[in-house]
Amino acid sequence: MSRSRTYGSPRLRAPFTALLAALVAASAVLLGAGSAQAAGYRYWSFWEGNGKNWEYATQGPSLLRPDDGTVQGFRFAVSEDSGDADQPRRAPDFGAICADTPAKDGKKRVALVIDPGTTTDAPDGEKPPALRTACAQVAPDASSAEALAAVAKPLRYDDSAMLCAISGYPRTGCGEQVSGDSGSAKPSEPAKTTDDQDKGEEGDGGGPSVGLLVGIGAVLLLGIAAAVQARRRR
Repeated sequence: MSRSRTYGSPRLRAPFTALLAALVAASAVLLGAGSAQAAGYRYWSFWEGNGKNWEYATQGPSLLRPDDGTVQGFRFAVSEDSGDADQPRRAPDFGAICADTPAKDGKKRVALVIDPGTTTDAPDGEKPPALRTACAQVAPDASSAEALAAVAKPLRYDDSAMLCAISGYPRTGCGEQVSGDSGSAKPSEPAKTTDDQDKGEEGDGGGPSVGLLVGIGAVLLLGIAAAVQARRRR
């Protein structure tokens, strides 16, 4: 009686099982390495209210010139990029924020939500102040940065005009990289402007790419197929 040539044969099962185990092990190691190396950046993100929800701003506060009745938000947190950035924890409600600030000729009103975040995202030794809102009444051509300065001094910027602190928080640091495993700050990379934050650090996660994992899987699967064919010829 001829030998079985299915994958159920003991002679074929051994190399198949060994190569499958190698594939699983390699994937686990690489995925684990990517997770361990994931990192974020601690910074003030900038948001625009659309009436109901928050949208990540596509321009920095020094460039954007909001219209009267606009709601804008600032949130301090650790995030990898704009895709996972934490939004301000207060709804963008212009009517509620500027209710006690009547309209004035020659001025515009900009509602601001300033959210310093949680203790989890705070730098070592610092405690975030309470979330607050403010209604800035500024000149019609004022930028978002000027509206913020009108209600939340002192502001701190770095040499590349990146917003580092609002109302003195945090005391130090500016967009520093934070390690994924311990949450501790690493030496910061060259500072990025707020305009660059929506681009963020995408594509620089430090882990293996999906393409690399697929390539390794394909090589191992080819090895499995070769082993099966070799056994069948015997």
